[in-house]
Amino acid sequence: MNKKTNRLVGAGVLSAVAASLCCITPVLALISGASGVASTFSWMEPARPYLIGITVFVLAFAWYQKLKPRTAEEIQCDCEEDEEKPFMQTKTFLGIVTIFATLMLTFPNYAHIFYPPNDKKEVVILNELDIQLVTFDVKGMTCNSCASQLENDVNKLSGIISVYASYEEATAKVEFDQSKVSLTQIEEAINGTGYKVVGKK
Repeated sequence: MNKKTNRLVGAGVLSAVAASLCCITPVLALISGASGVASTFSWMEPARPYLIGITVFVLAFAWYQKLKPRTAEEIQCDCEEDEEKPFMQTKTFLGIVTIFATLMLTFPNYAHIFYPPNDKKEVVILNELDIQLVTFDVKGMTCNSCASQLENDVNKLSGIISVYASYEEATAKVEFDQSKVSLTQIEEAINGTGYKVVGKK
C-alpha cells in the first residue's frame, strides 16, 4: 500500500464514521448526559447510502491494490529495498481498518445495546380515568439509536407507564398517569433530546 492508498483508506474510514454519525451521536449524548445534542447529525441521514457506497468502494479498491499480482518491476524494487514496511502499509492494518469501518457502518443495528433496559418501576394507579395514551409525531429520528434515546429520556419522568418510539413511523407512543405528569412535561422531555414534537393524537 502506497501513500495514495493510505489516503484512500483514511477517506474510507471517515466516510464509514460519517455514515453512522447520526446514530452514534445519541449514544455519545447518553454517555455524556447531554441528551440535547442527540439529534445533532440527523441531517446527514439522507446521505447515508452514498457514504456507505463510498466506504465500500474505497476499501474494495484498497484491498485490490494490496492483493493484485505485482509486476516484475515492483518485485525488483522490493528486492532492492530490504527494509521492513511501515505497519500502515500492511495487510494487517488494512484488515483492522476494514473491521472498524464495518463496525461503524453497522452501528445503527446494534446501538440499542448501549442504552439501559427500558424497564420502568410499576406506577401505582389510583384512578383508571387518569391513564392516557398519546401518540406524539416526532421529527428528527433516523435510527433505533434515536428511538432508544427518546424512550430513555421520557422514562425518567414520574407517572410514565410505558413509552415506545419508532423512527420508521416518526412517532412516540406514551402511556402515562396524567395526575403525575402532564402532556407538556412529556413534550418538553422529547424536545429536550433534540428531536421535535410536531403533533400529537
